[in-house]
Amino acid sequence: MTLERGTLLHKRYRIVDILGQGGMGSVYRAVDENLGVEVALKENLFTTDEYARQFRLEAVILANLRHPNLPRVSDHFVVGDQGQYLVMDYIEGEDLRQRMERLGNVSEDDAILIGAAMGEALTYLHSRKPPILHRDLKPGNVKVTPDGHVFLVDFGLAKVVQGSQATTTGARAMTPGYSPPEQYGTARTDPRTDIYSLGATLYAALSGIIPEDGLARAMDNAQLTPLRKRNPKISRKLAAAIEKAMSIDPAERYQSGEEFKRVLLASKSKTQRLSGEYIVSLPPETEGENGIDRAEPKGSAPMPPTASTEDQPFRPPLRRRKGALAPASILLLLLIGLVSASWFFVPGFPASVADFVAGLPLVSASTATATSAMATSAPATQVPATLESQTAILVASPTFTSLPLFTFTPSLTSFPTITLTPLVTFTPSPTLQGGGFGEFAFASDRMGGIPQIYLARWDGSNQRAITAIEGGACQPSWSPDGGRIVFTAPCLGSDSNLKNASLYVMNADGSNIQPLTTDPGGDFDPSWSPDGTRIAFVSVRDGRPLIYMYDLNTQSVTRLIDLSSDMTEARHPAWSPTSNQLLFMAKRFEVYQIWVMSDAGEGQAQVTRSGQEFWDLNPAWSADGTVILFSQRRVGVSSKQYLMRILYEDRGTESATRLNFGPLPIENISFSPDGFWLIFEWVAENGNRDIFIMTVDGGRRTQLTSDPGSDFDAAWRPIQ
Repeated sequence: MTLERGTLLHKRYRIVDILGQGGMGSVYRAVDENLGVEVALKENLFTTDEYARQFRLEAVILANLRHPNLPRVSDHFVVGDQGQYLVMDYIEGEDLRQRMERLGNVSEDDAILIGAAMGEALTYLHSRKPPILHRDLKPGNVKVTPDGHVFLVDFGLAKVVQGSQATTTGARAMTPGYSPPEQYGTARTDPRTDIYSLGATLYAALSGIIPEDGLARAMDNAQLTPLRKRNPKISRKLAAAIEKAMSIDPAERYQSGEEFKRVLLASKSKTQRLSGEYIVSLPPETEGENGIDRAEPKGSAPMPPTASTEDQPFRPPLRRRKGALAPASILLLLLIGLVSASWFFVPGFPASVADFVAGLPLVSASTATATSAMATSAPATQVPATLESQTAILVASPTFTSLPLFTFTPSLTSFPTITLTPLVTFTPSPTLQGGGFGEFAFASDRMGGIPQIYLARWDGSNQRAITAIEGGACQPSWSPDGGRIVFTAPCLGSDSNLKNASLYVMNADGSNIQPLTTDPGGDFDPSWSPDGTRIAFVSVRDGRPLIYMYDLNTQSVTRLIDLSSDMTEARHPAWSPTSNQLLFMAKRFEVYQIWVMSDAGEGQAQVTRSGQEFWDLNPAWSADGTVILFSQRRVGVSSKQYLMRILYEDRGTESATRLNFGPLPIENISFSPDGFWLIFEWVAENGNRDIFIMTVDGGRRTQLTSDPGSDFDAAWRPIQ
């Protein structure tokens, strides 16, 4: 469980902030209240007796490290069954990943200096008795201080080698693109493992692109793209040195950090005689959040919209220039928005979902305070008691009146007046609520803790299981005619590891279950195409989660994202209802982003730029394909997920807008077939996960499931 800010740990360390979060625990910034200094607190959630013994042994060894490019480990302790903790110096500044995001590719001189500093740190670690392997060298673990000093941080995966044995503070792990083949378990790791990772880190720093994965290269599924093809400005000597460090065969790499350091320094006459402390150039003065534009990436020219991801450099988030809009322009835009909004509030259905959603009361960062203030004056019915009592409130009739919305009365001579009155009346069509069958599928672990797929009516009634699979089933996705479901099995929960899962197809009543994919490697996240001929899905069959396409006619599988892509993960494909476009969630430089591409994997482009501190998750299209909704949460803070909205036509050019739709988190949202309802998951304070619906303007929030088990992966049955 993530520690809350303000928590006092071990009667000494006060948690200030969360610096990062991973599968084995979190890294915190804390204050040592005994000494009054800031520290970094590394958490390891593995608490078995054997892990605790290994942890204590290695913590003592790490605490004796003294090197100018390594943080000092000052304390270690175990808190019951909660976790194990290392206390290290807190290194101020940004990591190399953040520096790349902010400034683009690092210069050749800086790359050499960073490599030399890391080479010295590795030489020191590898020469300890017993030797210490870092095993997780990547841009996120290379810290650059404001005065240009370079540190190798995060010893969460460090391994102490003792004779023919090895002990670890955590489970074996690897980072695709930065880890050599042997770290996947193909051979024993040794100091040359860290040499490979340092070479891959410098490759990414100079090109802005994560290199091809080591395991894929070892299996002849990919080849390393020459560094000078990525960045022709790099000298041949430096490129050759980095590529040698990344050799698949450890015997062909540099055999020590010292050897690699000497070759790096010798690659340029300017650095040949350098020795001792290596200081990188100070970054240009920028003022990201305060309004001044961030520096443009060095050597990163804008790419056309159709450029493939593998050739696209990582670019910093777009930001508006401070003061770019004059007050008169703001007033003009406000007037235009109010006039447009008045068109929305017309009795009866809107002409289209685009018209409807465009008029929603939205919350951006600049208006959050004002909106919160107005929300306090809204009637109490705006947030139904169902969220606190966990008792379902069902809509008795398809005809209802919306919650109070804003009525705008423009004036040519004065500011518009804003009145809070209930105005809009919805009269649904004769079809069942939501359109089509008026049903939805979902997964629930209510029976024995093993998830199965259920069906229910739009109002939550008539809930019944349609699968009884021993290993569990989840992630239902409907065929466009509503007659069949593709799903994932085995599945042990909403956040289960699906590395052994496959895809299956069944009829809507749960009969005639047939396997769809049988290749080992883990297939999940299925999404049926609007024309019914293909299924997009995620698989780890090539070493990391990427998106693939299954053709139902030819029974063939095609990978849509190249292994040379800088995406370490690609998940949650979502089809546009009106075109051949796929939204998906990509992980690049340790941050999740929303991307779009064609059904052939072409034209990959980022949809919205949210910066390094936010994760964008689980995209969904509106019923007419004009609006994209997705979840967003701040890195390291999982308790809140905000619902975000962006027009598809604004993709890549605008920031998304936050929707103020009541209590958080709102997760895994999707539109009903008629486009006027949203179905989603909501997690109560006690951790119970249930299914809710609401109108697309955030009204009529209604709980559909209330079982003590977890209910998730809701999917509305398409129109008949």
